[in-house]
Amino acid sequence: MDQPSLELVAGAAGCSPYLWSLMQKEAEWLPDALSGADQDLVGRETDGLGELDAAELAPALRRAKRRVALLAGLADLGGVWSLAQVTGALTELADRATDLALRAHLRQEIARGKLPDTDADAGGIFAMAMGKMGAAELNYSSDIDLIVLYDDAAYDEADQHEARASLIRATRKAAATLSDNTEHGYVFRTDLRLRPDAAVTPVCLSASAALSYYEAEGRTWERAAYIKARPCAGDIKAGEQFLTDLRPFVWRRHLDFAAIQDAHDMRLRIRDHKGLGGKLSIPGHNMKLGQGGIREIEFFTQTRQLIAGGRDPDLRRRGTVEALEALAEKGWVPADIAEELAEHYRAHRDIEHRIQMVNDAQTHELPKDEDGLENIALMMGEADLSRWSDRLRERLERVETLTNAFFAPSEAAPLPEISEASQKIIDGWDAYSALRSTRAQQIFRRIKPELIGRMNRAAHPEEALSRFDGFLQRLPGGVQLFSLFEANPSLIDLIVDICATAPGLAAYLGRHPEVLDAVLGGSFFAPWPGGEALTDTLSRRLRQRMTARDGGYEQALDEARRWAHEWQFRIGVHHLRGLSDAAQVGREYADIADAAITALLPLVSEQIAEKHGAPPGRGAVVLGMGSLGAQRLNAASDLDLIVIYDAADAEETDGRKPLAPRAWYSRLTQSLITALSAQTANGRLYEVDMRLRPSGRQGPVATSLQSFTSYQMDEAWTWEHLALTRARVIAGCGADAVALGDEVEAARLDVLQRRGSDDRVIPDLAGMRARIFAAKAPDGAWEAKTGRGRLQDIELLAQSFALRGADPARRMTAQLRAGARHDLLSKDDMETLLTADRFLWRLQAAGRLISEKALDMDRLGAGGQEFLLRETATEDLDALAARLAETIAEAGRIVDLFAPASPDDAGRGTD
Repeated sequence: MDQPSLELVAGAAGCSPYLWSLMQKEAEWLPDALSGADQDLVGRETDGLGELDAAELAPALRRAKRRVALLAGLADLGGVWSLAQVTGALTELADRATDLALRAHLRQEIARGKLPDTDADAGGIFAMAMGKMGAAELNYSSDIDLIVLYDDAAYDEADQHEARASLIRATRKAAATLSDNTEHGYVFRTDLRLRPDAAVTPVCLSASAALSYYEAEGRTWERAAYIKARPCAGDIKAGEQFLTDLRPFVWRRHLDFAAIQDAHDMRLRIRDHKGLGGKLSIPGHNMKLGQGGIREIEFFTQTRQLIAGGRDPDLRRRGTVEALEALAEKGWVPADIAEELAEHYRAHRDIEHRIQMVNDAQTHELPKDEDGLENIALMMGEADLSRWSDRLRERLERVETLTNAFFAPSEAAPLPEISEASQKIIDGWDAYSALRSTRAQQIFRRIKPELIGRMNRAAHPEEALSRFDGFLQRLPGGVQLFSLFEANPSLIDLIVDICATAPGLAAYLGRHPEVLDAVLGGSFFAPWPGGEALTDTLSRRLRQRMTARDGGYEQALDEARRWAHEWQFRIGVHHLRGLSDAAQVGREYADIADAAITALLPLVSEQIAEKHGAPPGRGAVVLGMGSLGAQRLNAASDLDLIVIYDAADAEETDGRKPLAPRAWYSRLTQSLITALSAQTANGRLYEVDMRLRPSGRQGPVATSLQSFTSYQMDEAWTWEHLALTRARVIAGCGADAVALGDEVEAARLDVLQRRGSDDRVIPDLAGMRARIFAAKAPDGAWEAKTGRGRLQDIELLAQSFALRGADPARRMTAQLRAGARHDLLSKDDMETLLTADRFLWRLQAAGRLISEKALDMDRLGAGGQEFLLRETATEDLDALAARLAETIAEAGRIVDLFAPASPDDAGRGTD
């Protein structure tokens, strides 16, 4: 042994009676072991133990524990190993020992004929490492927390009782093998009490029983415990499946800020139970549970993980330091705070190791006497006890400051002064469902002054308060949302902004309050990701919901609604705050619709194929018509769709219940409409209109390519050809859907080429205008869409240019330019119509965002009026009214030049 090693051994022996005792027992082994301390210690010391029976295994594991503990302690004190290496070695030994003990006693049960036959590894039993063992952070003298379960699907129903009894025996004996203190010592003190309802359940229970318990009765502390959980022994594959099945319990889909209060209450209960309150003092301080201790950092980290980990899998890290790094990377904890807490955590853990290293005691308390404290300081490399104590106190106080600010709820401030009318509104809040529970009332009491204060600072406070009242009245529950506001005051600013400006968006928020989660997700104010990225994300999320234990088709539909509502809310907020203009939001709403259709269509197809077989023939495509085809939707748009299929030569499908192609594709279409429009617990996605299909309401819901083409060529009316100018293939399913989509587009262009030269286009357009004007008058003085010279009127003219010019353009601006390009429209008139379109679309898009009904300036209020004025670049309502009148008059004049609408000339209309 070289001189540095001798000095290390001597110093360790002098400060730790426990290490000295191990040195005496392993004196022959130690010299050679010190030279190989960087090698696979655990693997070397447990090699071959899997062949031993239970009686032989017990002393062999104790020898391995002595050697790993001794070498890890020396490597730690000598600065050879980092904290992660020390805890990693101890955890690796715990994993290996647990697996060896379980398997040894399972072999006994099998030899005795007590365990029924099964093909499952280790009889389907698995041990979940919890707490620090799960995170590979075991203390130097830690006990190990295990939850032992078994896969009940591994056994026939008739064998369940016998298997359960046998696995319980094996678990008890394995725990004894690990924890009994014999003449050889012990391996690990083993705690099995973290299992579900430990007072009344056996030491080993079925995975299905555990899942049922957590789903029905699981508490926040159990959710937090499973952040670090991992299968460490036995049937690892079954353990991983259990964690997958448990994921919805641990990781909530919404941002769970209510967990903060649960964690705070837990902290206080622990301190009260252990008597750890009062003034911070270094002698006798509990480094784990005391003020500023290890548990404070762990609670801070795990609570943040519980809040956001359901939405972001990247935050589901088991290690505390790794989790802090992930939280900082995703913006949930400031980077400097995360780095500082990680540094304090490592320092606290180093001290904890040395406390336990002295006498192999499962304690976290610093010595109370000066000699004992000085020994710990010396083990930490500090000869000046006073200086070491002062630094430690500063660390503890700093951790307490950083973490307590996160956990401890602030006291409610006094309410600001409010008007009598406002007070009357506020007085009614206690009767609302959202404030029914005591906990909701407590949290709301704390945020109420801030909320009302910010409402008072709004440009129109009573309007904002009145709309917030409507929002609050719609909420079914308030704990989660109020916790969200309390932890993120910036959201109060956002909701005040919405309530003061956009009653329509406030009503939307009342129906879908969960969309506020998205604001805190890190990408809410990032650039628009684009349609392809949105489709990929939604498709992946729907597949995950389909395959999850609590998933399935209906759950996937709910997931689609949650996803779409969040993105639609994002578009609305960006529009409201001037981060997006009307042209941009029109395309973005269309991207959401495209993604929903494209992601849902395969799921719908698979549901039908499961019973009736795969899509017959070449497949089908979904055409977006109207505003969807033109990629310009607003906040309240419905979807116009047509489904076209090509059965090729197929006569029926090959499923268990075969169908003719027409019936199969009719079911596909009806199921897609239901998937998009059905009202579920999470609301609906869209209203769907299929009336643009051949023969309208009377025709089949799905149309063959041949029938579609022949109908368009031989039977369709002019209005149907005009509608075809905006048709766009959105999605497809089946063996040759991509090529089919190309053929549909080619057929569209062929129809335009052959039918656009028909002399009836312009007379029919005039007749259509007449019918529209007679059927529906403008919806109020501020109508931007329907009526002479308004959006629909300009759109019809633009479509006529695309039809007559056989131009592929779909968007109105492109179609107007096509009119000029094909010498159908003068450039001056084109510019006039483009200017009119921009103004009218801004008015339409803004109006549909902030009001769910026709624009009524009195009901809209001053905040909404200001938004409309900003969007239309007008100074006041009189100027807006004047510009609207001037715009529709000038646009109407130009449309009249081409297709004067005479009530007596209705053409073949828009039936």
